[in-house]
Amino acid sequence: MARKCRYCKAELPKVKDCVDPIQAKGFCTFDHAAKYGLQKAQQAKERQERKELKARKERLKTKRDWVKEAQPEFNRFIRFRDWGKPCISCDTPIEEIESNQGWKVGGAWDCGHYLSVGSHYELRFEEDNAHRQCKSCNAGSKKFAHKARSVATRYREKLIDRIGLKQVEWLEGPHDAKNYTIEDLKEIKAKYRKKANELKNEIDLISQ
Repeated sequence: MARKCRYCKAELPKVKDCVDPIQAKGFCTFDHAAKYGLQKAQQAKERQERKELKARKERLKTKRDWVKEAQPEFNRFIRFRDWGKPCISCDTPIEEIESNQGWKVGGAWDCGHYLSVGSHYELRFEEDNAHRQCKSCNAGSKKFAHKARSVATRYREKLIDRIGLKQVEWLEGPHDAKNYTIEDLKEIKAKYRKKANELKNEIDLISQ
């Protein structure tokens, strides 16, 4: 394979044929070696500046910001955990859901919480309180009171089948208030990103 100048990519002779020590080191000329050094120094400076900017932004994040970053990782994990399972609140075949709802933003599936994160903050990251749910049942049911009641009733019935009545009644509380710290939320984000990626890799292998 031909040697090339590390700065301009022009072809260079083999090291054994080089008379000029600069060429032996991988550059056409001393000028190109100097420019390459300056280029690398500038890139290192920019990387450090980006790193410092990121650190400053991290320090400015509020607890709400960290919740917003942790929740999608948890939701993604739930969708992968329940891969291949039907919607928790309807009997629509999986193929039909994916065919009719796959065009929606984010695909056909949501992470649907049995008890909402708004009214049950302490169960936001409770795995038994969250299951894969089609978008029609999850987001769609919020538009219509009758449909919302119907979806909630079916969710509870199917949840009892999955985790048992005793655990469902535990979810229904009461519970102590949950006061997540920023460090808690960082750990939750990292934990569920890792778990989701592991499940995704397993699914990809099965699907090949």
